[in-house]
Amino acid sequence: SWSAVYPPLQHAEWHGWTPTDLIFPFFLFIVGVAMIFSFRTQLEKGMDRQRILVKAAKRAVILFGLGLMLHAFPWWKLDLSTLRIPGVLQRIALAFLLATPAVLWLRFRAQATLAAALLLGYWAVMRLVPVPGIGAGVWEPGMDLGAWVDRAVFGTSHLRPGTWDSLGLLSTVPATATVLLGVLTGQWLRSRASCERKVLVMLVGGCVGIALGLLWDQLFPINKNLWTSSYTVFTTGMALLLLAGCYWLIDVRGHRRWTYPFVLFGINAILVYVLASLGDMMLHSIRVGAAGAMSAKTAIYKVFFASWLPPLNASLAYAAACLLFWLLVMAVLHRRGIHVKI
Repeated sequence: SWSAVYPPLQHAEWHGWTPTDLIFPFFLFIVGVAMIFSFRTQLEKGMDRQRILVKAAKRAVILFGLGLMLHAFPWWKLDLSTLRIPGVLQRIALAFLLATPAVLWLRFRAQATLAAALLLGYWAVMRLVPVPGIGAGVWEPGMDLGAWVDRAVFGTSHLRPGTWDSLGLLSTVPATATVLLGVLTGQWLRSRASCERKVLVMLVGGCVGIALGLLWDQLFPINKNLWTSSYTVFTTGMALLLLAGCYWLIDVRGHRRWTYPFVLFGINAILVYVLASLGDMMLHSIRVGAAGAMSAKTAIYKVFFASWLPPLNASLAYAAACLLFWLLVMAVLHRRGIHVKI
């Protein structure tokens, strides 16, 4: 129930951050890390860069299409005139595709320069370019330059909640920088440096990123909805600390057993995201009870959780049960060797 959620499990309403606001940038960051390993492997097998770019473009188109498919549900009531165009998978697709040429044709220093240019350029544009009828440097919901661009490109009927969208076009620029910062980290992990040095540099880099993000927050507030430059740097710093810890525990110390649930989700990450989203929407659309008074989702929640737990814990328990259910599904698929790659 969205009316009963522990605060750390909610997104920040506008400026600021919660642990939940780290999830999406962490995913984009690790996409960048993975791109280095994937693309270098393909290059070592003799595949040329143009072919890899074409494959990446096809993958981006599929991801974008999957995102539109989720927004179009229920498909039997599809109205293209109000279909939301921006979305989570759409952002992953665009950021991945935009970062691909830099990974294939630029070296480390040029990639770092490009990431910095994207972040500084986004800050400058958001600060200096005036929005018609509003002015420059206004970062309130629906009043920023990104919202104006989205309304100009998509119109209000293709955005959520209508006058702006948290996953719009302009903020894809700093999101691409998040991927590139992951790319830089992936190159460091592939280097010949010792494991201890790799961990140390990531820890130092993480602390620097967090500090720089908090400093930049004073001029350009940390804000997931706008994907501000300070948010990008800050969340990258947090991602580096987490990755350093995982690298130390798993690759250096060899503690791997605890990672099995994460491996199950990671192998079929896009599949489980799509299935879980569809499952949730289907439960919400199925009506039960007298004259279809409530959704199947609400009925399950009330009978099995809210009937014996206080609201906050009932909501958390329902979410945990959903997580466990999809973990079991992924375990079955993994044991049968079903790994869906896009």
